[in-house]
Amino acid sequence: MKQTLRAYLSLVDGDYADIRYERMERTRIELRGKELTEIGSNVTDGYVVRLLKSGGFATASVTRASDLESAMKRATLNALAMAGDGENKVGLTLPPCVEHESLPKLDEDPRAVFPEEKLALLKNYNSLVTGFRDIITTSAVYEETIRYRYFVNSMGTWVHEPLITSSISIRMVAGRDGIFQNGRAVVGSSDGFLKIRNRDEVFQKKAETVTRLLDAEPVPSGRYNVVLNPEMAGVFIHEAFGHFSEADLIEHNPSLREKMKIGARLGSGCLTIVDDPAMEGQIGFYRFDDEGVEGRRVVLMDQGILSGRLHSMRTAFAYGESLTGHAVAEDSRYAPIVRMGCIFACPGESGVDELISKAGDGLYVLDSKGGQTSGESFTFGAQYGYLIRNGKPGPMVRDMNLMGNLFSTLLDVEGVSSELVISETGGCGKGQMNIRSAMGGPHMLIRNVKVGGV
Repeated sequence: MKQTLRAYLSLVDGDYADIRYERMERTRIELRGKELTEIGSNVTDGYVVRLLKSGGFATASVTRASDLESAMKRATLNALAMAGDGENKVGLTLPPCVEHESLPKLDEDPRAVFPEEKLALLKNYNSLVTGFRDIITTSAVYEETIRYRYFVNSMGTWVHEPLITSSISIRMVAGRDGIFQNGRAVVGSSDGFLKIRNRDEVFQKKAETVTRLLDAEPVPSGRYNVVLNPEMAGVFIHEAFGHFSEADLIEHNPSLREKMKIGARLGSGCLTIVDDPAMEGQIGFYRFDDEGVEGRRVVLMDQGILSGRLHSMRTAFAYGESLTGHAVAEDSRYAPIVRMGCIFACPGESGVDELISKAGDGLYVLDSKGGQTSGESFTFGAQYGYLIRNGKPGPMVRDMNLMGNLFSTLLDVEGVSSELVISETGGCGKGQMNIRSAMGGPHMLIRNVKVGGV
């Protein structure tokens, strides 16, 4: 493959060029209730060509090697058209030339596990959930994705790095007397199938929580001192802050670029935020991104001060900042764009009980239920929580949404706990692409958060 791609690359007439060949294998097994509704695999592959010529940067993708030469010609013409009169020239910060081949470190290769065994494991976890009296429906899914990536560029770089992930998720709905509650439990990893074996407790605990919510009261609306558990803290950091750390997202927004200047104070002194795609085992793991740049740990916020951002080769040049190795594509249909790998808030020194005590009268919020951002504003749903009274957890509550302004909320973070928990599953949508991406953090105490309920 190396020599084949390099042979095609030699035909390109440009200032810089690269070719990425990718073969994607996906396996999916689904149960709806106790009925098997899907079990199958599909394979897709293709080539992505990128070319920089005279300040114009263009991409073309094809599914057959025999079409590569014509794709490169189209990319050349498109790059020249993009260059136009030269007013909007593109530059690239080029990485060192490398040759890298690696195989994933797997405790158990999911490719060696027969489909019957995967189905049996899925059925076992599903039966644990449906065994709870008030659970009325489930959707249980096993997913396995294998990306075989091959990359060459005109500088001589060669990267071959397969990426493998496997996961089991169960969405569940409980109902009684006209009240319905739902939840989701997930186990998964990028370091092998063993991580998703023997995880009965995860699914049993979530089913128990969802059924208990039928007896919980909706949370009263108001402003609360909130303690987020690691899952909620990770989602908050990813959605409300992480996307603004992607250089291309704020590139043409003068207001956000002004606020997101390196050296600006954006958060409280206890808040340090990092993105590290090379953290082994997490669902967004990779050593080299889809531009052949080594992914590195980036400290985005250091004790409340903005200290870094995530880049592709193009945005690093545009900002005059260092490469970070954060350009990722979903598959062979797309060119890479700037994406998070594994973003998390760093742990501190407080215990969870200490944060709850500091909250006084407030709310302990657990497990994400989705959310969205619009500019500087965010809204996140939580699966459940507990009222905090006099510094101690009280009754369980449900049906809550947290909302606020990103920048003021970051400054209101008052404490973080000493543990770090990274999500076992994750994904991120941007630019019509959904990629593997992890998030996490410690418990986090935030003052004066607006909470919607009843």
